[in-house]
Parts: sequence; C-alpha cells; structure tokens
Amino acid sequence: MTIIKTTGADIPADVAPVIAAMARVARDLSDTISQGALAGALGEDVGGNADGDRQKALDVMADDAFAGALAGTGVRWYASEEQDSAIEIDAKGDLALAIDPLDGSSNIDVNISIGTIFGIQAAAATADETFLRSGRHLKAAGYFIYGPQTALMVTFGNGVRHFILDRAKGFFVETAQAPQVAPVSNEYAINASNYRHWPAPVRAYVDDCLAGVDGPRGKNFNTRWVASLVAETHRIIMRGGIFLYPADDRPGYQNGRLRLVYECAPIAMLVEQAGGKATTGTEPVLDQVPSMLHARVPFIFGSADKIDRIISYHDLPAMEVSALFGNRGLFRA
Repeated sequence: MTIIKTTGADIPADVAPVIAAMARVARDLSDTISQGALAGALGEDVGGNADGDRQKALDVMADDAFAGALAGTGVRWYASEEQDSAIEIDAKGDLALAIDPLDGSSNIDVNISIGTIFGIQAAAATADETFLRSGRHLKAAGYFIYGPQTALMVTFGNGVRHFILDRAKGFFVETAQAPQVAPVSNEYAINASNYRHWPAPVRAYVDDCLAGVDGPRGKNFNTRWVASLVAETHRIIMRGGIFLYPADDRPGYQNGRLRLVYECAPIAMLVEQAGGKATTGTEPVLDQVPSMLHARVPFIFGSADKIDRIISYHDLPAMEVSALFGNRGLFRA
C-alpha cells in the first residue's frame, strides 16, 4: 500500500524503503498520540535512557516500533537516543539510521506538538566508523511532527520537501511548495530561565532583542519557547526566526544539552537545505565530529542573518563583549 504520495520527483531509490517504513510507524504513532489518555499512560516514567534522561512509555514504544519496522529496508546500523549503543539490523545493509524516536516527550501529557528526528547515511564497517563522523555524510534528514497536522519534513540534499498525513486516506501527501526559512523574522526562542548561566555573547544577543525598538536592533522581538525541538524547528522553517540552546555553566551543560548525532546534525542539514544556517556559536554544526554516540553540542539555528549576527557576538574579544553586556539590557547588574 502507498504510504507517501509525491507531487514532484520520486524519493531517491536507495532511501525510499527506509522513509516508507518510518512513515508507516509515524502514521500509527500519530493515531496513538491523538488518543491521549485513552491510549494509556503514554507520558508515564518507565526508566532512564543511556544519556540520563527520563524515558516515557511512548519513548520506548516509538523506539521499538521504528527499530522493528526497518527489517528489509537496507539499514545495517540503527542508533537511537533510547539505546546505549547502535544495534545491527541487517548485516548486509548499506545504510545507517540515527533517530530520536520521540522528541519532546515531556510534552506528551500537555498536548503540545512532539516529533521524530532522523538522519540517514551510508553504513561503514562498524557503528563507530559510521556515526562518529560529521553530519556532512548525511544522505537524508528530517522529522515527523505530531500536532494539529501530522507532517513529514525531509531533505535528500536538494532542498526541503513537505508531506502532510491525509488521515482519511492513510498516507502522506506532498505539498506543492518547497519550504524556505524566511530571511526576516522578529521571533527568537530560548529558555530564558537559564539566563544567568549563559555565556556572555548569548546574553548580549538576547539583551539586544529585549531592548526592542530603543536598542541597537531598532525593532521589537517576540520570544517563543516550546521545549520541543521538532516544534521549534517546524515554526522556524515555516516562518523564520532563531532557536538557541547554548552551552552554559551548569553541570552537564558545558557542551550544550542536545545530541549531535540524532538531533542536531539532522536538523542542521534540514535547516541549511531550507536556506537557513546552524552553528555552535562559532562553527557550523554539520562540521562537528562526535566523540561518542550520545555527544552533546551547543545548537543555534534559524534565519541566516540572525545566525551571522550571533556568530559575530562570539567573535568579539571577551573584554569587548563584557563591556557591551555591562551597559545594556534589562538584566544588567
């Protein structure tokens, strides 16, 4: 049965079986999520994953479903947020899939959009050789978002394609227009409760936004924060803006909080293909080489002009940033 209906070019043949298998799982997950408490205690804590995060029942359910659907699709290595290490699906497969099966699971019980993030690349001889290299090796990347619409946003290295689940027909239909990150936006997304822990360049950037029309930016900004990476990404791809999850001085956050292999690299590829940029603050995210499967990285992405500006704040000498920061903003000492 058809699960994805394209209106343009076909999905590349080498990854098409993987995309179709994931789409079937995503369709079923969407039905389960839409039932909320009627489907059981989806948001119940059931343990912790390899990286120390609390696992929800739906995290485990999603991970099992995606891993189980990949037999016969050409995937050799499967790396998941919910697994300690990569597992081998098919020894003869020539592809590898890195996945966050259920991003934003803390929002399950409050009915906020959540999603699935994935990246596909060629499989090397070992899992480490495959996944411990830069995101420039990705052949495809994208996410499913489970919200008012269930959608697939995906790139195969030639722009971004947008599919929406037709619930009545049971398959994803491609939209006519390729999404592009808007070059101009007055929105930024960051968890302001961590302000005191941020590095000076990030505080200075946010202070300039908060100063609004009277500050150096000369216009007012709106703050957004959903605490679901897929939801934040979808908003930025659809209408521009910037998302910031920097490193900070809290224990465990010195290298950022989001994971490079199965969160940041796939989103970075998608955003770049939509005309945006993604950075650690100083370097492109797609150039980062993870030291381990669950490596973390500072993650800032969005409209290109905004990324260029935040990079310029990081390029300033520390003394100059401190001097600027000390004389502006709503939170100056």
